[in-house]
Amino acid sequence: MRIHIATDHAGLEFSQTLQQHLADAGHEVIDHGPVEYDALDDYPSFCINAARAVVRDQRSGVEALGVVFGGSGNGEQIAANKVEGVRAALVWNASTAELAREHNDANVISIGARQHTVEEAIAFIDLFIATPFSGEERHARRIAQLAEYETTGRIVGHPIE
Repeated sequence: MRIHIATDHAGLEFSQTLQQHLADAGHEVIDHGPVEYDALDDYPSFCINAARAVVRDQRSGVEALGVVFGGSGNGEQIAANKVEGVRAALVWNASTAELAREHNDANVISIGARQHTVEEAIAFIDLFIATPFSGEERHARRIAQLAEYETTGRIVGHPIE
C-alpha cells in the first residue's frame, strides 16, 4: 500500500521513524515534508499535499492512505479535511484507529506527536492500515451524506439550517 506522510516540526522525528517502520513493513512511503527541522514551519501545505495525494491515488485505483503528525494532531487533521474526498480522523488510542477505518472509512489519520510515544503511534498506524471499512449500510449512507454536502452544500432529504 502507498502511505502518504506529512508533519510539522513537532512531528519530524516521529515521521522519520514511522516512515522507516512502514517501509520495512513493505509499504511505499511518500514523504510530503518537511525534510528538515524549522520551528517556524507551517504544516498546512505539507498536510494538504499529502491529503491531495491520497485522494488522487485512490481515484486512480491506487491503494493509498495518509498519516499526518503535529504537536497535538488537531491542526494537521483540520488541514487534511479541507481537501475534497478526505476523511481525516484524529487518533489517540487503538479504538479510534480501528473505528476511523471500520465506521468512517477514513483515508487519513492524524496523530499528536507530543501526546504519544513512537511505539503507540506505530500501533495506531498499523491498526488503521490493517482495519477494513465494514461496508455496513448505515456507515456507507453517512459517508455518502458527507460527500454530498462536501460537493453540493446539501444532504438530500435532510435540511441544513
